[in-house]
Amino acid sequence: METARLDQEIHQTTAPNGVTVLSERVASVRSAAMGVWVRTASAHEPRPKMGVSHLLEHMVFKGTERRSAQEIALALEARGGSLDAYTSRDSTAYHARVLDADLPRAIDVVTDLVRRPVLRDADLQLERKVVLEEISTVLDTPDDQVFDVAYETLWPEHSYGFQILGTRDTVGALSADDLKQLHGRAYFPGNCVIAGAGNFSHESLLEEVAKQGWFDGDRGAGKGKEAPPAVPVPPAVRGVTRHFEKETAQTHIVFATDTVPYSDRRKFALLVLSNIFGGGMSSRLFQRIREELGLAYAIYSFTSFYRAMGVAGVYVGTQPARAAEATAAIREEYARLAREGLAGAALDDAKQQTLGQLMLSLESSTAKMYRLASTSVNGEPYLSLDEMLATVAALTADDMAGAAAEFFAPDRQTVVSLGPKGGA
Repeated sequence: METARLDQEIHQTTAPNGVTVLSERVASVRSAAMGVWVRTASAHEPRPKMGVSHLLEHMVFKGTERRSAQEIALALEARGGSLDAYTSRDSTAYHARVLDADLPRAIDVVTDLVRRPVLRDADLQLERKVVLEEISTVLDTPDDQVFDVAYETLWPEHSYGFQILGTRDTVGALSADDLKQLHGRAYFPGNCVIAGAGNFSHESLLEEVAKQGWFDGDRGAGKGKEAPPAVPVPPAVRGVTRHFEKETAQTHIVFATDTVPYSDRRKFALLVLSNIFGGGMSSRLFQRIREELGLAYAIYSFTSFYRAMGVAGVYVGTQPARAAEATAAIREEYARLAREGLAGAALDDAKQQTLGQLMLSLESSTAKMYRLASTSVNGEPYLSLDEMLATVAALTADDMAGAAAEFFAPDRQTVVSLGPKGGA
């Protein structure tokens, strides 16, 4: 095994079978956060199997070779800890937060979920209903649903545009064999990242991980299975406007475009621009759209970075009769930012805001764990917090101008609205 010290309290070990283990020691807490990230998720699904990764994430909690569903629920909660999971476009994650003394128990439970689920057909019939209810919840929540519609509009023929939960039809057609095939194909050590942060040493984490068999075999074990490469993503559909009718009290609007992947350093310029554009009450969009024009209660900008691409955009919810006015005003702000970029005192203030957010966002052990895992899953060379802050601090007016002109140009934005007839 190869172990490297990435920072003062951060270590990374790569085993011969391909599994990567990262940890950050946080001696000031009495807790431990750890998780397993599987590098396979919705981006790797064919359209007819849309939602299979998310359904599998649900099904592992229904029982393993050693524990019933109730025993899984009690295993950490009975000690005051928590256990959770999520499916994204690039990975499926299973993670726990416990007292530091209970780290071995957490590793045992999470390993049990990931490596030894039973995936019974009888359980699937029940859990399928739960996932269908989850899909119904999104359909009843238009400010969530509009994001699914926006991704579908950006990538109508590509898996990055698929719904992570799947659809009623695709989830309804999935079988226990589909789940078992995905588990056998994707849930092996060489396709996993194990990350943890809290009051424990890297050596103790490796010891417990080894006890659970994560280092067994070599990279060629398991019938030659290999971790999947990044999914090639075509350019998004840019500059189109689509309205989808739905009887709602508001019209929900998303402006969005494709940007850069997680490992691209330009993401820091995009974070700074997004903050100044719509990142809080002091942002341009909040001040113009809500405070000056009174067009919305909720308006914000967002950025998401994935292994193969990124997305940046704006969400606003507004009265249907004023949707066109809100859309026009947002376009004007896009045009101003794309034309002017950021310089001088405005750039200094925007960078300081982002620096503060980055530091505050990494205060908890769970956040530190997420960052370590994301770095590995997305293929980004590790940056220490100081290096990350220095990268933001070094951004220039030219960096801002280039990113603003490319990614905030109004004619690049795809605009999707969801609401009553008439659109935005």
